[in-house]
Amino acid sequence: MADLHRLLRPRSVAVIGGGAWCANVIEQCARIGFTGEIWPVHPRKSEVGGVPAFACLSDLPTAPDAAFIGVNRDATIDVVRELSAMDAGGAVCFASGFSEAQEEMADGVEKQEALLEAAGEMKILGPNCYGMLNYLDGAALWPDQHGGVPSETGVALITQSSNIAINLTMQARGLPLAYVVTAGNQAQTGLSEIGKALLQDERVTALGLHIEGIDDLRGFEAMAAEAARLGKSVVAVKIGKSDHAQSAAISHTASLAGSDAGARALLKRLNIGQVSSLSALLETLKLLHVAGPLASNRIASMSCSGGEASLMADTAHDTRLTFPPLNTRQESNLRAALGHKVALANPLDYHTYIWGDRTALAQCFTAMMDPDLALGVIVVDFPRADRCSAAEWEDVIVAASEAQKASGRPVALLSSLPENIPEDISARLITMGVVPFAGMSDAIEAMDVAARIGAGGPAKQTLFMPKTPETETVMLSEAEGKSLLASHGLRIPGSARATSPEAAAAEAERIGFPVVLKGEGIAHKSDAGAVALNLWGADSVSIAAKNMPCDTFLVEEMITGTVAELLVGVIRDPAHGMVLTLAAGGVLTEILQDSTSLLVPASRDDVLNALNNLKVVKLLDGYRGQPAANKEAIADAVMAVQAAVMAEAPEEIEINPLMCGPDVAIAADALIRTGGKQ
Repeated sequence: MADLHRLLRPRSVAVIGGGAWCANVIEQCARIGFTGEIWPVHPRKSEVGGVPAFACLSDLPTAPDAAFIGVNRDATIDVVRELSAMDAGGAVCFASGFSEAQEEMADGVEKQEALLEAAGEMKILGPNCYGMLNYLDGAALWPDQHGGVPSETGVALITQSSNIAINLTMQARGLPLAYVVTAGNQAQTGLSEIGKALLQDERVTALGLHIEGIDDLRGFEAMAAEAARLGKSVVAVKIGKSDHAQSAAISHTASLAGSDAGARALLKRLNIGQVSSLSALLETLKLLHVAGPLASNRIASMSCSGGEASLMADTAHDTRLTFPPLNTRQESNLRAALGHKVALANPLDYHTYIWGDRTALAQCFTAMMDPDLALGVIVVDFPRADRCSAAEWEDVIVAASEAQKASGRPVALLSSLPENIPEDISARLITMGVVPFAGMSDAIEAMDVAARIGAGGPAKQTLFMPKTPETETVMLSEAEGKSLLASHGLRIPGSARATSPEAAAAEAERIGFPVVLKGEGIAHKSDAGAVALNLWGADSVSIAAKNMPCDTFLVEEMITGTVAELLVGVIRDPAHGMVLTLAAGGVLTEILQDSTSLLVPASRDDVLNALNNLKVVKLLDGYRGQPAANKEAIADAVMAVQAAVMAEAPEEIEINPLMCGPDVAIAADALIRTGGKQ
């Protein structure tokens, strides 16, 4: 676990400060069963939290493996400097008032820089964080209550929010926790480094992240690569938005490729499962802890209610999960178990004829399972323990376990409502190797995400991250932009620039009619009346030019015979890299909001797959008898744009529209803001 080993698995803990928070750390160490040394440090108190205190750090028997610093921000800097000098293993910086508070405290950033200088090579968590809980070894640098219990194996959780970390420890879903770590400001040690270290503990089965912002893209890539190397899965809830889209709002790409699009592209690229909520995060981690990523999206559903069977099918409708039709073997074995009164299907309503018959339940569940399935799910809601008896539900538990052993395929019990599967039942099922799902919607999402992880793989190329330009960016003219893109292989219309209406008419005659006339120096030409299409004569060109609010013009051949228009754009996202966006183009861009994003560099296969996920793909494939567009030519165009990005490192490129036809994909309009080269 590299430099974080001593901090995350300490044998000695120093607690600096005398307030209630520090007393709580000592109490939580005792409660979690910490067997190492605890050394409170306070200049005036003889004891803290019932443990004899040392007057200063220099009085300690040796440098502590870990320290909890519960003093104000200025004193924190001094304590960190002293701990670093004595070769302590690391520290939790509890105090706030650093970079996160720069709006309230003008010197917050300065104080954080001083903290980093004081730490030197010593690892610190925070500042502005609660610290960490190690449920495997029994260590708690944690100043508050938590709901976890010791475990031998489990999932690790990292959050930037201490309060969310507390909330996650209070889960009553039977999920075993190995570590809970808060990253706070990530001033020095960020989520990526913490995650990589936790994954390297062989007792950690999967990693869950609550992300407000990526601390280090290269580090995040390295963490994902380490997870892939170790065969462990990572799942994330990503929140927060950057302001890069507002700063670059001149194009459609900027609004389409916002922070969320970049984050989704990053997580997908690194095969990190993205979930929509904390509850879905926990259910996904539960599945990954017990069964690992799913081998496919093929699921079997079993319940004793037609309503539950229909609800399963409806809940999974907008996901990639499938409920494959029953094969001949399944039908034959199910008929033997259930008789002729039950309609056989997947999802299956096995009725209540066999309820209470453990042998028949096991026979039914086993018959439903198939080697081609990724998971068998048994929908069963347990009765309230305070008012009802769950004795008959024992038959379902045992039958599920027997079906899993007989079929060799993973099995889950799923309660339609989260509260309808008790924590003790969930914990027991996990020890049996059966997945206990709490809540149908979150369970469906968990299965969908686990199947995507199983189908994915580690990124084959590292992200392209050009340096931030040192000078102001410059907007190229359309002619300049197209010329640059053409030098990298993008097809562009025949064109010429003109400085007067008369010159524009002459150039049009040379190019050949019909032509398009555009006014230069205007970003959104259509809105300003600076574009005229399908001009068939010199007089038409001259008149159109005189009516435009500009002095110079671009004359281009009119592209005809196309079937669809696309947008291809790339924008520099400080949080996630260079975001490549494909979308419905032309007038449909804003109307449909039909887009998908990748990160540069994207492979040709990635581009083709992205095209096929757009709604506008129906036009590309030939809608209602129309000819199909040449997708390979479209991919050529996208790869040419990407080549220009990697060679020129611009702030932004947008092709809108890319005119797509049976034989061509050609850029009808182009916008480029230049940036600094690598």
